Amino acid sequence: QVQLVESGGGLVQAGDSLRLSCTASRRTFSRYYMGWFRQAPGKEREFVAAITWNSGSTYYADSVKGRFTISRDNAKNTVYLQMNSLKPEDTAVYYCAVSAEYSESYWRTYDYDHWGQGTQVTVSS
Repeated sequence: QVQLVESGGGLVQAGDSLRLSCTASRRTFSRYYMGWFRQAPGKEREFVAAITWNSGSTYYADSVKGRFTISRDNAKNTVYLQMNSLKPEDTAVYYCAVSAEYSESYWRTYDYDHWGQGTQVTVSS
């Protein structure tokens, strides 16, 4: 079993930046995508960004494109989400997830096998 531990959330003002981190408890396990999702109160969990672990290809939701950047550090076994120009609508619990195999639908929650516990991001106006 792989455990994912997120950190870096907090309370910021609109326009500020935050960097989320997600570290996996094991170094060797099957992973194709590592992704970030978020869930606001009363809403479904939604895709934010994903990165392929080996090649580093990145994918973003339209709502965050140009503001958020996903990256990974293979040596540290960690994936990051740099969030700039934050808006109140970015307020949510952010979850890190791992997909073990390739899928065309990297944006779908059910394609991910392991999930972190989530970290709260609150953006005030």
